Amino acid sequence: MTASLNPAALDHLPVFISGPGETDVLMVIMAVFLIATVLVAGTLFLRLHTMPERIAHRGRKLQFEIVAVLGLLALFTHIHVFWVIGLLLALIDIPDFGSPLRRMAEALDKIAGIERSDAALTQSEEIADDLHAAHASKEQPHV
Repeated sequence: MTASLNPAALDHLPVFISGPGETDVLMVIMAVFLIATVLVAGTLFLRLHTMPERIAHRGRKLQFEIVAVLGLLALFTHIHVFWVIGLLLALIDIPDFGSPLRRMAEALDKIAGIERSDAALTQSEEIADDLHAAHASKEQPHV
């Protein structure tokens, strides 16, 4: 039994048309191309989507966690305004007010002669200790 061409077929078929029982090479090439394109496009999308987080992390911004949460919200809700807000927060430098205030408090403690042996000792614990000492001195009878 020989494989003959259909009488309606042309004498010369294009290269991308495969014969009966042969592998369709064009379909295999296009499947590989489609998978590669989807992977590259997905990677580029995720790189673009995480750009505000990378900017905030590289700049060691205080608002890094807020930018990360906004990025996740934008990713899962498809509300692009979250991504724009995260990008703006990543680009803006919010001043660090805590460090200067902490240094001022430590300098005032030095001036007042208060020694801080434990950095975790908070002001409320110091006030509680002072009140307890004052209360204990009232209870002692004067001689």
